[in-house]
Amino acid sequence: MLYGISAATTAFLLTAVLAAMLRGPVLRAGIVDRRRQRPVPLFGGLAVVAVTCLVAGTGQWTRVAPLGDGVARLLVAGVGVAALGLAADVWRLRARVLVGGTAVAAALVVPYEETGLPAGLLAVAWIVFVALAFRALDHADGLAGTVGVVTAFGAGACAAAEVMDGLAVLLSVLAAALTGFLMHNWPPARIGLGACGSLFTGFLLASAAVFARAGYPLASSARVLFPLTAVATADVVLVVVSRLMAGRPLLRGGPDHLAHRLRRLGPTPPTVTALLGAGAFAAVLAGVLVHSGWAGEPAVLWVVGGASAVVLGLLRVPVYGARRRAPAQSGPRTATRTLTGTPVQTSTRTPAQTSTRTPVQTFTRTPAQTSPRSPVRACPRPPAQTSTRASGEVSAQVTGRLRVRNG
Repeated sequence: MLYGISAATTAFLLTAVLAAMLRGPVLRAGIVDRRRQRPVPLFGGLAVVAVTCLVAGTGQWTRVAPLGDGVARLLVAGVGVAALGLAADVWRLRARVLVGGTAVAAALVVPYEETGLPAGLLAVAWIVFVALAFRALDHADGLAGTVGVVTAFGAGACAAAEVMDGLAVLLSVLAAALTGFLMHNWPPARIGLGACGSLFTGFLLASAAVFARAGYPLASSARVLFPLTAVATADVVLVVVSRLMAGRPLLRGGPDHLAHRLRRLGPTPPTVTALLGAGAFAAVLAGVLVHSGWAGEPAVLWVVGGASAVVLGLLRVPVYGARRRAPAQSGPRTATRTLTGTPVQTSTRTPAQTSTRTPVQTFTRTPAQTSPRSPVRACPRPPAQTSTRASGEVSAQVTGRLRVRNG
């Protein structure tokens, strides 16, 4: 008990100091989260991972608080997932790389001897889902850290109920490290969790919950695992359903998460984070009570109903705006010019064609055509020059060349 308090206090202080030290260099290096209204430097998750591994590893090395073989393997796999997330923060890895790496790490830590192969494969899928859900939950200041702290305490309580002291100590250290990180991540955030910290947190929490429920029937385990991650699950369901309804790609980012929609209703960012943290606390409490046997299935139904009501209600909040209509594709355009009332085709071009030369315009005109506005008037020839003789007769002057005789 005394070691758990001292370990949690150490993790809290070390994470707060290390996150403050990393902020300046990371900001100068340009490793920031540009999905928000202002650039937020990342690597706050690196501080959480480093301090959690340092404090938990010290207890394992000194044998003061041994983690056990399974929990130590879980921590090592979590470090691998965190390294993958760190690479994603720096080089923007593709989503399939994150999914594949997290699935491999989850497959290495699931206790198949207690869950069985079919349930173990489902556990692997659920761990990957929760890890990515926490990655998506890091869309607002302080949200992923707040939900992570609440979930870590709930999963730690489930582990303590199963007398898994090493797992309970690991989760308490993680909760303390996230609390120290929240000192710099509470709105307005000065440093972000990033893929490194969010994937590590989600992976560790989901795997710990699987360890705590190993050996129980699948249906009863589902009634405990869902409340522990109700907020992260509701966020994923909300985003997927809204993007499918709007016809948008699932992997295309947008302001359509829980916090984004709640902000459109008027609350401030700290209020939104507090509301979602309170919702996570209520759901996690229901899960702990069901796991301990102090509550039955109605508690889970309340959580499912509340999450469904939130998702359905927030789906009505407009977030995408009006869709722009694409310009109508028309056929070839014919440029005509009217001359003397008759349309004459001059050039034919399609919208995609471009020409650097000026098309030669051809005009046709018949002698008999007249314009309705200005009728054609016959232009008379100039009057012939005449000469008057003495006898009074008028004769037309010869139009040929004039010959002059001398003498």
